[in-house]
Amino acid sequence: MKHYSSIIELSRDTGCPPPENPMLGLILCERLVSCNIGEGAFTSDFHTIMFKKMKSGVINYGRTKYDHENGSLSFIKPRQIVEIKDLELEEKGFIIYIHEDYLNGHLLHDQIKKYGFFDYEVNEALHLSPREEEIIWELYFKIEDENNANQDEYTRDIILTHIDSILKYSQRFYKRQFINRTELSGATVSKFNSLLASYLEKGLLQTGGLPTVKAMADALNTSTRYLSDLLRQETGKTALELIHIFLVGEAKNLLQLPEKTIAETAYLLGFENPPYFSRLFKKETGFSPVEYRKQFLN
Repeated sequence: MKHYSSIIELSRDTGCPPPENPMLGLILCERLVSCNIGEGAFTSDFHTIMFKKMKSGVINYGRTKYDHENGSLSFIKPRQIVEIKDLELEEKGFIIYIHEDYLNGHLLHDQIKKYGFFDYEVNEALHLSPREEEIIWELYFKIEDENNANQDEYTRDIILTHIDSILKYSQRFYKRQFINRTELSGATVSKFNSLLASYLEKGLLQTGGLPTVKAMADALNTSTRYLSDLLRQETGKTALELIHIFLVGEAKNLLQLPEKTIAETAYLLGFENPPYFSRLFKKETGFSPVEYRKQFLN
Protein backbone atom coordinates (compact mmCIF):
# COMPACT_ATOMS: atom_id res chain seq x y z
CA MET A 1 0.00 0.00 0.00
CA LYS A 2 1.34 3.40 -0.98
CA HIS A 3 2.15 5.86 1.82
CA TYR A 4 2.67 9.54 1.06
CA SER A 5 4.90 11.47 3.42
CA SER A 6 4.98 14.54 1.18
CA ILE A 7 2.26 16.42 -0.67
CA ILE A 8 4.64 16.96 -3.59
CA GLU A 9 4.92 13.20 -4.08
CA LEU A 10 1.14 12.83 -4.01
CA SER A 11 0.74 15.66 -6.53
CA ARG A 12 3.27 14.05 -8.86
CA ASP A 13 1.51 10.66 -8.75
CA THR A 14 -1.93 12.17 -9.39
CA GLY A 15 -0.84 14.51 -12.15
CA CYS A 16 -1.74 17.66 -10.19
CA PRO A 17 0.41 20.83 -10.21
CA PRO A 18 2.95 20.94 -7.35
CA PRO A 19 1.75 22.93 -4.33
CA GLU A 20 2.88 26.48 -3.67
CA ASN A 21 3.77 25.36 -0.16
CA PRO A 22 5.10 21.78 0.25
CA MET A 23 3.21 21.53 3.55
CA LEU A 24 -0.19 22.59 2.15
CA GLY A 25 -1.99 21.10 -0.84
CA LEU A 26 -5.00 22.76 -2.48
CA ILE A 27 -6.75 20.91 -5.30
CA LEU A 28 -9.74 22.34 -7.14
CA CYS A 29 -11.72 19.78 -9.17
CA GLU A 30 -13.84 21.41 -11.84
CA ARG A 31 -17.38 20.53 -12.94
CA LEU A 32 -17.78 17.23 -14.82
CA VAL A 33 -14.07 16.57 -14.86
CA SER A 34 -12.79 13.28 -13.52
CA CYS A 35 -10.88 14.15 -10.38
CA ASN A 36 -7.96 11.72 -10.31
CA ILE A 37 -6.68 11.93 -6.76
CA GLY A 38 -5.18 8.50 -6.59
CA GLU A 39 -6.50 5.09 -7.63
CA GLY A 40 -6.18 2.29 -5.14
CA ALA A 41 -5.63 2.38 -1.39
CA PHE A 42 -3.11 4.72 0.18
CA THR A 43 -2.23 6.44 3.44
CA SER A 44 -0.57 9.77 4.15
CA ASP A 45 0.84 12.08 6.80
CA PHE A 46 -1.84 14.69 6.06
CA HIS A 47 -5.09 15.89 7.50
CA THR A 48 -7.53 15.98 4.58
CA ILE A 49 -10.65 18.10 4.11
CA MET A 50 -12.60 17.16 0.99
CA PHE A 51 -15.74 18.68 -0.51
CA LYS A 52 -17.47 16.90 -3.37
CA LYS A 53 -20.72 16.32 -5.22
CA MET A 54 -20.20 12.95 -6.86
CA LYS A 55 -21.54 12.06 -10.29
CA SER A 56 -20.00 8.58 -10.16
CA GLY A 57 -17.32 6.61 -8.38
CA VAL A 58 -16.65 5.33 -4.88
CA ILE A 59 -14.60 6.61 -1.95
CA ASN A 60 -13.63 4.22 0.84
CA TYR A 61 -12.13 5.00 4.22
CA GLY A 62 -12.83 3.52 7.60
CA ARG A 63 -15.01 0.43 7.21
CA THR A 64 -17.57 1.75 4.74
CA LYS A 65 -17.93 3.32 1.30
CA TYR A 66 -19.35 6.64 0.21
CA ASP A 67 -21.37 7.09 -2.98
CA HIS A 68 -23.77 9.90 -2.01
CA GLU A 69 -24.83 12.54 -4.56
CA ASN A 70 -25.33 15.51 -2.24
CA GLY A 71 -22.59 18.01 -1.55
CA SER A 72 -20.66 16.88 1.48
CA LEU A 73 -17.52 17.45 3.49
CA SER A 74 -15.32 14.56 4.55
CA PHE A 75 -12.46 14.68 7.04
CA ILE A 76 -9.61 12.16 6.95
CA LYS A 77 -6.91 11.91 9.59
CA PRO A 78 -3.25 11.03 8.97
CA ARG A 79 -2.52 7.34 8.29
CA GLN A 80 -6.18 6.57 7.62
CA ILE A 81 -6.50 4.07 4.73
CA VAL A 82 -8.19 5.78 1.77
CA GLU A 83 -9.31 4.25 -1.52
CA ILE A 84 -10.76 6.22 -4.45
CA LYS A 85 -12.18 4.60 -7.60
CA ASP A 86 -13.39 6.27 -10.82
CA LEU A 87 -14.32 9.49 -9.06
CA GLU A 88 -16.20 12.03 -11.19
CA LEU A 89 -17.86 15.09 -9.71
CA GLU A 90 -21.26 16.57 -10.52
CA GLU A 91 -19.96 20.04 -9.66
CA LYS A 92 -16.61 21.48 -8.70
CA GLY A 93 -15.11 20.27 -5.46
CA PHE A 94 -11.93 20.78 -3.52
CA ILE A 95 -9.38 18.95 -1.43
CA ILE A 96 -7.18 20.51 1.24
CA TYR A 97 -4.14 18.52 2.37
CA ILE A 98 -2.54 19.80 5.58
CA HIS A 99 0.73 18.13 6.49
CA GLU A 100 1.10 17.38 10.20
CA ASP A 101 4.32 19.42 10.31
CA TYR A 102 2.49 22.51 8.99
CA LEU A 103 0.68 22.69 12.34
CA ASN A 104 3.82 22.54 14.51
CA GLY A 105 3.99 25.40 17.02
CA HIS A 106 0.41 26.53 16.28
CA LEU A 107 -2.63 26.17 18.53
CA LEU A 108 -4.34 24.12 15.84
CA HIS A 109 -1.73 21.37 16.30
CA ASP A 110 -3.56 20.24 19.45
CA GLN A 111 -7.00 21.65 18.71
CA ILE A 112 -7.45 19.66 15.49
CA LYS A 113 -7.34 16.45 17.55
CA LYS A 114 -10.46 17.60 19.40
CA TYR A 115 -12.60 17.63 16.26
CA GLY A 116 -14.26 14.23 16.48
CA PHE A 117 -15.34 14.14 12.83
CA PHE A 118 -11.81 13.15 11.79
CA ASP A 119 -12.68 9.79 13.38
CA TYR A 120 -16.05 9.40 11.66
CA GLU A 121 -16.73 6.79 8.99
CA VAL A 122 -17.00 7.87 5.36
CA ASN A 123 -20.79 7.38 5.35
CA GLU A 124 -21.00 9.88 8.24
CA ALA A 125 -19.83 12.76 6.05
CA LEU A 126 -21.27 16.22 6.60
CA HIS A 127 -24.04 17.02 4.10
CA LEU A 128 -24.24 20.76 3.54
CA SER A 129 -27.19 23.02 2.87
CA PRO A 130 -26.77 25.57 0.02
CA ARG A 131 -25.99 28.38 2.48
CA GLU A 132 -23.49 26.19 4.32
CA GLU A 133 -21.81 25.40 1.00
CA GLU A 134 -21.40 29.11 0.34
CA ILE A 135 -19.69 29.64 3.70
CA ILE A 136 -17.25 26.76 3.15
CA TRP A 137 -16.43 27.86 -0.40
CA GLU A 138 -15.76 31.43 0.78
CA LEU A 139 -13.25 30.11 3.29
CA TYR A 140 -11.62 27.82 0.72
CA PHE A 141 -11.07 30.70 -1.70
CA LYS A 142 -9.64 32.85 1.10
CA ILE A 143 -7.13 30.08 1.80
CA GLU A 144 -6.34 29.79 -1.90
CA ASP A 145 -5.88 33.57 -2.31
CA GLU A 146 -3.58 33.78 0.70
CA ASN A 147 -1.60 30.76 -0.46
CA ASN A 148 -1.09 32.22 -3.95
CA ALA A 149 -0.09 35.67 -2.68
CA ASN A 150 3.43 36.67 -1.75
CA GLN A 151 4.39 34.58 1.27
CA ASP A 152 5.38 36.42 4.45
CA GLU A 153 5.46 35.86 8.21
CA TYR A 154 1.66 36.22 8.44
CA THR A 155 0.74 33.75 5.70
CA ARG A 156 0.65 30.56 7.72
CA ASP A 157 -1.30 32.06 10.62
CA ILE A 158 -3.91 33.53 8.26
CA ILE A 159 -4.31 30.24 6.37
CA LEU A 160 -4.58 28.21 9.56
CA THR A 161 -7.14 30.68 10.91
CA HIS A 162 -9.31 30.03 7.84
CA ILE A 163 -8.82 26.27 8.18
CA ASP A 164 -9.81 26.50 11.82
CA SER A 165 -12.92 28.42 10.74
CA ILE A 166 -13.85 25.59 8.35
CA LEU A 167 -13.50 23.14 11.25
CA LYS A 168 -15.55 25.30 13.64
CA TYR A 169 -18.30 25.82 11.08
CA SER A 170 -18.27 22.08 10.39
CA GLN A 171 -18.76 21.40 14.08
CA ARG A 172 -21.78 23.72 14.03
CA PHE A 173 -23.16 22.16 10.84
CA TYR A 174 -22.78 18.67 12.28
CA LYS A 175 -24.97 19.70 15.21
CA ARG A 176 -27.62 20.73 12.69
CA GLN A 177 -27.22 17.37 10.94
CA PHE A 178 -27.54 15.51 14.24
CA ILE A 179 -30.81 17.33 14.96
CA ASN A 180 -32.15 16.59 11.47
CA ARG A 181 -31.14 12.95 11.74
CA THR A 182 -32.96 12.63 15.07
CA GLU A 183 -36.12 14.12 13.57
CA LEU A 184 -35.96 11.79 10.57
CA SER A 185 -34.98 8.50 12.15
CA GLY A 186 -36.02 8.75 15.80
CA ALA A 187 -33.96 9.32 18.90
CA THR A 188 -30.68 7.45 18.85
CA VAL A 189 -30.70 7.30 22.64
CA SER A 190 -33.86 5.17 22.54
CA LYS A 191 -32.20 2.68 20.19
CA PHE A 192 -29.07 2.77 22.32
CA ASN A 193 -30.98 2.01 25.53
CA SER A 194 -32.93 -0.75 23.79
CA LEU A 195 -29.66 -2.39 22.81
CA LEU A 196 -28.42 -2.21 26.40
CA ALA A 197 -31.68 -3.72 27.68
CA SER A 198 -31.39 -6.53 25.14
CA TYR A 199 -27.78 -7.10 26.18
CA LEU A 200 -28.96 -7.53 29.76
CA GLU A 201 -31.96 -9.75 28.92
CA LYS A 202 -29.80 -12.13 26.87
CA GLY A 203 -27.43 -12.61 29.79
CA LEU A 204 -24.50 -11.15 27.88
CA LEU A 205 -23.28 -9.21 30.91
CA GLN A 206 -22.18 -12.50 32.48
CA THR A 207 -20.85 -14.12 29.30
CA GLY A 208 -19.51 -11.13 27.40
CA GLY A 209 -18.61 -8.71 30.16
CA LEU A 210 -19.37 -5.01 30.22
CA PRO A 211 -20.89 -3.58 27.03
CA THR A 212 -18.42 -1.42 25.14
CA VAL A 213 -19.01 1.72 23.13
CA LYS A 214 -17.54 -0.05 20.10
CA ALA A 215 -20.00 -2.93 20.39
CA MET A 216 -22.90 -0.48 20.65
CA ALA A 217 -21.62 1.53 17.69
CA ASP A 218 -21.18 -1.59 15.56
CA ALA A 219 -24.75 -2.66 16.35
CA LEU A 220 -26.03 0.79 15.32
CA ASN A 221 -23.78 0.91 12.21
CA THR A 222 -21.90 4.02 13.31
CA SER A 223 -18.37 4.87 14.33
CA THR A 224 -17.72 5.15 18.06
CA ARG A 225 -16.93 8.88 17.84
CA TYR A 226 -20.01 9.68 15.75
CA LEU A 227 -22.24 7.74 18.14
CA SER A 228 -20.89 9.55 21.21
CA ASP A 229 -21.18 12.95 19.53
CA LEU A 230 -24.75 12.20 18.42
CA LEU A 231 -25.76 11.01 21.89
CA ARG A 232 -24.13 14.04 23.47
CA GLN A 233 -26.22 16.23 21.18
CA GLU A 234 -29.41 14.42 22.26
CA THR A 235 -28.71 13.90 25.97
CA GLY A 236 -25.64 15.90 26.98
CA LYS A 237 -23.86 12.63 27.80
CA THR A 238 -21.46 10.39 25.89
CA ALA A 239 -22.08 6.76 25.00
CA LEU A 240 -19.81 5.59 27.83
CA GLU A 241 -21.62 7.78 30.36
CA LEU A 242 -24.98 6.37 29.25
CA ILE A 243 -23.64 2.81 29.61
CA HIS A 244 -22.56 3.65 33.15
CA ILE A 245 -25.97 5.16 33.97
CA PHE A 246 -27.70 2.03 32.67
CA LEU A 247 -25.47 -0.29 34.71
CA VAL A 248 -25.93 1.74 37.89
CA GLY A 249 -29.69 1.69 37.36
CA GLU A 250 -29.60 -2.11 37.17
CA ALA A 251 -27.31 -2.21 40.21
CA LYS A 252 -29.87 -0.28 42.25
CA ASN A 253 -32.41 -3.01 41.55
CA LEU A 254 -30.03 -5.84 42.46
CA LEU A 255 -28.89 -4.12 45.66
CA GLN A 256 -32.43 -4.35 46.93
CA LEU A 257 -31.97 -8.11 47.14
CA PRO A 258 -30.27 -8.70 50.51
CA GLU A 259 -29.24 -12.26 49.59
CA LYS A 260 -26.82 -10.95 46.95
CA THR A 261 -23.40 -9.74 48.14
CA ILE A 262 -21.86 -6.61 46.65
CA ALA A 263 -19.33 -8.79 44.80
CA GLU A 264 -22.09 -11.02 43.40
CA THR A 265 -23.97 -7.96 42.23
CA ALA A 266 -20.86 -6.70 40.49
CA TYR A 267 -20.28 -10.03 38.72
CA LEU A 268 -23.92 -10.23 37.61
CA LEU A 269 -23.48 -6.86 35.91
CA GLY A 270 -20.31 -7.94 34.09
CA PHE A 271 -17.76 -6.31 36.39
CA GLU A 272 -14.73 -8.55 36.90
CA ASN A 273 -13.39 -6.13 39.50
CA PRO A 274 -15.88 -5.42 42.36
CA PRO A 275 -13.88 -2.40 43.66
CA TYR A 276 -14.22 -0.79 40.22
CA PHE A 277 -17.98 -1.39 40.39
CA SER A 278 -18.12 0.24 43.83
CA ARG A 279 -16.17 3.29 42.65
CA LEU A 280 -18.41 3.73 39.62
CA PHE A 281 -21.57 3.32 41.70
CA LYS A 282 -20.44 5.95 44.20
CA LYS A 283 -19.42 8.32 41.42
CA GLU A 284 -22.89 8.11 39.86
CA THR A 285 -25.01 8.08 43.05
CA GLY A 286 -22.92 9.66 45.79
CA PHE A 287 -23.25 6.46 47.85
CA SER A 288 -21.19 3.31 48.02
CA PRO A 289 -23.17 0.10 47.27
CA VAL A 290 -23.10 -0.74 51.00
CA GLU A 291 -24.38 2.72 51.96
CA TYR A 292 -27.08 2.56 49.29
CA ARG A 293 -28.26 -0.86 50.46
CA LYS A 294 -28.41 0.22 54.10
CA GLN A 295 -30.38 3.30 53.12
CA PHE A 296 -32.87 1.22 51.12
CA LEU A 297 -33.28 -1.51 53.76
CA ASN A 298 -33.77 1.04 56.50
